[in-house]
Amino acid sequence: MDRRAFSQLLTLGAAGLTVGHANGEAAIAAEDAEEGIAPAAGANGDLPSSAVAVDDFIELARRNLPKATFEYITSGSEDEVTLRDNVDAFRRIRVLPPLLHGIEDADLSTTVLGQKISMPIMLAPVAVLRMAHPQGALAAARAAAEAGTIHVAGSSAGHSLEEIAEAADGPKWLQIYVPADRDIASRLVRRAEQAGYRAIVVTVDLGERKDADLRNRFAPPKEMLLKHLRDIGFTQLTEQNTYDEILAFNASAWRISLDAEFFEWLRKTTSLPILIKGVLSPQAAKQAIELGLNGLVVSNHGGRRLDGMPATIDVLENVVEAVDGRLEVLMDGGIRRGGDVLKAVARGAKAVLIGRPQAWALAAGGQAGVAQALQILRDELTNAMVSCGCSKVEEIDASLLMS
Repeated sequence: MDRRAFSQLLTLGAAGLTVGHANGEAAIAAEDAEEGIAPAAGANGDLPSSAVAVDDFIELARRNLPKATFEYITSGSEDEVTLRDNVDAFRRIRVLPPLLHGIEDADLSTTVLGQKISMPIMLAPVAVLRMAHPQGALAAARAAAEAGTIHVAGSSAGHSLEEIAEAADGPKWLQIYVPADRDIASRLVRRAEQAGYRAIVVTVDLGERKDADLRNRFAPPKEMLLKHLRDIGFTQLTEQNTYDEILAFNASAWRISLDAEFFEWLRKTTSLPILIKGVLSPQAAKQAIELGLNGLVVSNHGGRRLDGMPATIDVLENVVEAVDGRLEVLMDGGIRRGGDVLKAVARGAKAVLIGRPQAWALAAGGQAGVAQALQILRDELTNAMVSCGCSKVEEIDASLLMS
């Protein structure tokens, strides 16, 4: 692939770097071997028992993945200031638990958009999960269902929205990047409704630029990119198209910049709740309210899109104040411990979404790995809540924090 085509692919980020074939069939294994994609461990459900914290999955994932794939998942934009700050910002926040609270156990359950979940931790949409493990988003959806929480399926995860919907019975939302073709976008939303998804999450910060991907010349093989585009609805593409033709088509297939008109159209197109992902300021939060949306995700795309953006936990409180209860606020970015979840909820988040930890755990142990990561976070959050005298999630508030 020439440099120009590769740069176009990088510019489109997760929408362009989408890969995947369903169910880990023999033909896919052969394709993986040809493309240098190592089969992930845990395909048989074996637990990576050595992991006692989420960060333990990082080295396990590194061992199981090709360098380019691991760095695609793990790296951030440019100097990775935002990537690091997402994590470090949580470490700057201190917790002040009250004494004599008399709490021995905690109920972690909560509701998000009226859906009861077992804990305020959800699975974030993650691109190219198919490259982390042959079962990709299918395994993640099953782990989320097992844990009693919501899986936000990424439209660029590597499996079609129908394949993910059929994989597990748990509650699922669909995250989308917006096709430039309005008819394709409309059909995508209707397919989500028909498949049983309960909300639409629109990511507004499309694209990413990361030094590691440029150095590694990270890119999907033709067959994987073709499947993704056809899964979205671009069925005019076939195996007869050359790779250059598919790359050129992909470069113009997505709506890069969204405006109010799109959300007005989407509101008329679907009765599903709509959330916007990528909010970082009170002004943006107020725009979401004006557009009649149901929720927002405070997110900087995990530090993958633009370096120098603020850590999400640092701006969360101001966004929550601007919203003033008029829609639900979620957040992602930097969650590595159950205590981080407590801090986010204390600052007003209804729940958090985990991205990289999900992908690392998936690479380390498939469905069992993701289930284990969720259990680790559940146990850590339980410990944090008991220590802080919170028997219910609703009792977590800003009085517990100093920063």
